[in-house]
Amino acid sequence: MVLKRVLVVDDERNIRTSLKGSLEDEGFVVQTANDGAEALKAVGTFRPDVILLDIWMPGDDGLTVLDQIKKQDSSAIVIIMSGHGTVETAVRAIKLGAFDFLEKPLNFDKVLVLLKHAFDLKDLASENRQLKEQLRDREELIGESPPMEHLRHVVGLAAPSNGWVLIQGENGTGKELVARALHEGSTRSENRFVAVNCAAVPEELIESELFGHEKGAFTGAQERKIGKFELAHQGTLFLDEVGDMGPKMQAKILRVLQECCFHRVGGSENIEVDVRVIAATNKDLLKGIQTGEFREDLFYRLNVIPLRVPPLRERVEDIPRLVGHFLKRFGGSKKKSISAATFELLRSYQWPGNVRELKNWVERACILEAGDVIDTFEPGVAEMVSGATSLPGASDETSLRAARAEFERKFILKMLAENDGNISKTAQKIGVERSHLHKKMRNYGIRELNS
Repeated sequence: MVLKRVLVVDDERNIRTSLKGSLEDEGFVVQTANDGAEALKAVGTFRPDVILLDIWMPGDDGLTVLDQIKKQDSSAIVIIMSGHGTVETAVRAIKLGAFDFLEKPLNFDKVLVLLKHAFDLKDLASENRQLKEQLRDREELIGESPPMEHLRHVVGLAAPSNGWVLIQGENGTGKELVARALHEGSTRSENRFVAVNCAAVPEELIESELFGHEKGAFTGAQERKIGKFELAHQGTLFLDEVGDMGPKMQAKILRVLQECCFHRVGGSENIEVDVRVIAATNKDLLKGIQTGEFREDLFYRLNVIPLRVPPLRERVEDIPRLVGHFLKRFGGSKKKSISAATFELLRSYQWPGNVRELKNWVERACILEAGDVIDTFEPGVAEMVSGATSLPGASDETSLRAARAEFERKFILKMLAENDGNISKTAQKIGVERSHLHKKMRNYGIRELNS
């Protein structure tokens, strides 16, 4: 059970006693203070979740104490109480960071309602922090290869600025991951990151998706809808696969980017927005400009800071770390590992689906492999791997099996040579049982080098 701590600060003893008893009956943990000095001390030691703070007290008044509490803990939730409340006082309290304002004599039902709202807000903020931390743990730019070091360096330079970014890379390389890293490293990180997949939204709906619409703007528009641009105000708008956007929509996007304002579909209100735009594409936009498929002026508007996300085949040295990361995610309670032979196979594959394909492979392997070691030589998983590692020109099942067998045979010969024909050392090196290696050698007609 999570304890809900409330600090009551009031110079009137009967109010402190009454509130303490009533709140404790409702299950709260309550501490009291009779002036500002005691309140500030209690904030540091009792660490209340919510503070009920009177304005008129001996010494520092409630507004002064509120300001000091906020300097001590900016996330503190403070509800102001006053028997001589005015609109001006309430406004000052809210500006100083008060959660709400209660007039005396206190209505206990209203106190409980406000406390519920306050704790709901605190729980939501805590959940949001946890989700962000989990997201950072689960999604990160993994790899120490030169291409990834360069990418992280440029992201680190670009993130704190408000410069617009155009991310280019093949499908599955992690373009949205880069966009989120830019947002998290920016001054807008406390505001929204809003993503739109321009290729996934039908042409006739993209305008409403981006700019929103008014009730009755078209058939089916039964209520007002807020668009992605408006939702991303003071945050980041991520336009994924921007190269798939039609020419009509490109023109409208360009105008909004230039003027930083727009109208909802069916509306006349001029809506101003402050957004940082990050766009991404898997297409060659310069080629698209030459063929007339993409506007040149929109390209140069978006391409303030160009970023290229390297395909996995250009950073194969990152595969072990990526595999380890995905094993932790999909392995569950079982600590799975991958044999050396499997790693050789993974490194030799071109990965047309990039990191996304590798992630899917690890997840599939974790599900289908019953043992602790994922080994391409094992039945079931071997077929899965060989199917994933098809070679150009090897389009049927027979040629795939033959290609895998040839790879295994050459790999075993190579490892035997490196270990001077010692079968035990070779089996240990490639992560298989000695008997299993013997069986493979017999199947491929490989004689022991020392025989």
